[in-house]
Amino acid sequence: MIRVRTARPDDRGFVLAEVVRLAAFGVPAGRTAEEIVEGEARTLRAFFEAGGAGETLLIAEADGRASGFVFLEEKQDYFTLKQHGHIGILVVTREAEGRGAAAALMGAAEAWARSLGHHTLTLNVFDGNRRARTLYERFGFSPDTVKYLKTL
Repeated sequence: MIRVRTARPDDRGFVLAEVVRLAAFGVPAGRTAEEIVEGEARTLRAFFEAGGAGETLLIAEADGRASGFVFLEEKQDYFTLKQHGHIGILVVTREAEGRGAAAALMGAAEAWARSLGHHTLTLNVFDGNRRARTLYERFGFSPDTVKYLKTL
């Protein structure tokens, strides 16, 4: 049974230790694992330090042990200017892979967005992360825009 709860200050160590999982599925050309991990860790450190207005961090637990987390943000749509929910970071521990933690976190993210009155929920995923893309598509997400990068 997976339980999802709001993060507490004592979750900081777990969250920052597990953020390395974001580079576990390969990194796109023009990026390094170190910069990806540090960029996400920077966001999470700021959340723990400032409390994050308009941001929420949820923790998945299985058998009383943290098994993943999702970092949620409110954003403004570029085209419509309407507020919407955004999944900024989703991480599941290696031990929890395939055991329902990601599904529980995705469901909790959707419930969070609905509770705020949002009609859309967005996320970004690396093009090559087929496993994550399959999960997101299973939850009804579809590609919207595609960001291109050219290293100069």
